[in-house]
Amino acid sequence: MKKLICADDIEKLVKQGETTLCVEPGMILTPSAKDAAKAAKLTLCEGKTEAECVACKAQAPECSAAGDAAAPEEEGEISCETIYGALKAMMNKGLLNGIMTDGAAASEPYCAETGGGVKLVRGKSVAMEVLDTGTPDAKACFREVVGGDDGSHMGAGFLEIDSSRFEWVMEGYEEIDYVIEGTLTVSIDNRTFTAKAGDVFFVPSGAKVVWGSPDKAKVFFATYVVE
Repeated sequence: MKKLICADDIEKLVKQGETTLCVEPGMILTPSAKDAAKAAKLTLCEGKTEAECVACKAQAPECSAAGDAAAPEEEGEISCETIYGALKAMMNKGLLNGIMTDGAAASEPYCAETGGGVKLVRGKSVAMEVLDTGTPDAKACFREVVGGDDGSHMGAGFLEIDSSRFEWVMEGYEEIDYVIEGTLTVSIDNRTFTAKAGDVFFVPSGAKVVWGSPDKAKVFFATYVVE
């Protein structure tokens, strides 16, 4: 069973004074959680056990010291400072405006407009990413478009399941799912619920379910962390 780590979980760790998060096998960090960890300078030890993370923490000062030391330049090599200075000068003259704008647009996973606390996401622009379900043959992808970085206590996004089934545990959060197209199934306690386009699911926190689709389901989901 997978455990989902949200932006709110990261914020709680930071408030507790934690500087490192052990992302053990079976844990999944949402994109907003990764952004929150990066913003808070929280070190992520991915794919390691708790014991290995303890070892990482012990070595952290040495690693930081090594990282702070300037690497000697090879003959004929251009230093980072020289490159930075050249790019800054070009930016000040406006020579990189088109390049920077095009690059930023290409790297964004979706198009959105914000203002006054409101966020509008263009659904057709959303680029999906593979969802690690823990089931090798399962074909599923998702994209979170609203989260802690938006000042929200909820998470929301899109999920697609292509002729697959996989187990999931709703650990620490509840979820509402609106089926946009296709067929979505949720199996729990030896019973399977089937939803079609226009139908809505509610799945409570702590539930151990099997998500699935006999065709290709596209779903909009909203999650809420339960204390």
